[in-house]
Amino acid sequence: MSSVIAATRFSVLDRSRTREGHSNAEALRDTVRFAQQLEELGYHRFWVSEHHGVPGVAGSAPTVLAAAVAGATRRIRVGTGGVMLPNHRPLVVAEQFGVLESLFPGRIDMGLGRSVGFTDGVRKALGRGKDDADDFAAQLDELLGWFAGTSPTGVHARPAEGLTVPPFVLALGEGAAIAARAGLPMVIGDLRNREKMRHGIDHYRAHFRPSPWASEPYVVISGTIAVAATPEEARRLLVPEAWSMAHSRTRGTFPPLPPADRVVSLPMTPKERGFYESGLTGHIAGTEDQVAHELETVLKETGAQEVLVTTSTYDRDALLDSYRRLASITSD
Repeated sequence: MSSVIAATRFSVLDRSRTREGHSNAEALRDTVRFAQQLEELGYHRFWVSEHHGVPGVAGSAPTVLAAAVAGATRRIRVGTGGVMLPNHRPLVVAEQFGVLESLFPGRIDMGLGRSVGFTDGVRKALGRGKDDADDFAAQLDELLGWFAGTSPTGVHARPAEGLTVPPFVLALGEGAAIAARAGLPMVIGDLRNREKMRHGIDHYRAHFRPSPWASEPYVVISGTIAVAATPEEARRLLVPEAWSMAHSRTRGTFPPLPPADRVVSLPMTPKERGFYESGLTGHIAGTEDQVAHELETVLKETGAQEVLVTTSTYDRDALLDSYRRLASITSD
């Protein structure tokens, strides 16, 4: 194994993707079981996501799901990728993470994003608008203030105040600048757009201001990584998600994952085919040797300290095998 891979932490974000013919409840139970399996494989963190009103994602309440994951595991760090701060009052978020940290001390991460919803209907249901994302920096300051006990309201967040829950900023768009100004670790994706990712990382490092939370920049790069016995099998892992993304781009809904066998036989319009083929490209996918080479390249380009793997697919056995193969690359 290369020295740059050996020096890098590898973690996982699971969005509790639903699958055709399977329930939301199954997707959530799959997430908890998956965390147990990945802990045994030696991954550093396991994060869950926040999506509202999306047919293909059961992960809508990340702090609730994180509690289930932390309760079912022993060592792996558990967190959110992320809690979408504009959807919540910072006091409530601080209290939720304070409870998690109190129950599972030293294992909880607080990944925070600025998205306000997938569609206009979801944003309306949440009582939020697109402009609410513009307040993310102020909301972030308020949230961290609850842990420090510096709120000007005179109110104290229980049990959050005085606890240390590592915060991470999910950096899309303005996120890199906000993470740098706040002096927080940054999670940036995706691996498909390396130039944009490097630009964000360069900006973050150039403008980073040390804080009580981080004395120096900490970069986590995120994206899909698929490892299999052959390049064709690795590409097959990407098929269900690529089709779901193409469907969402052309029909406005993000559906449950279909089996790869069904996707390859589906008729597609030229527009759908274009989005589908695009969805299959740019990821890190292949055999162990191919993936190790590509990982070494991207880690040298970015100088990232950690990789957050976000792979989803219909075949759960093949997915676990991919993560097992990746673990063998990163721990040999």
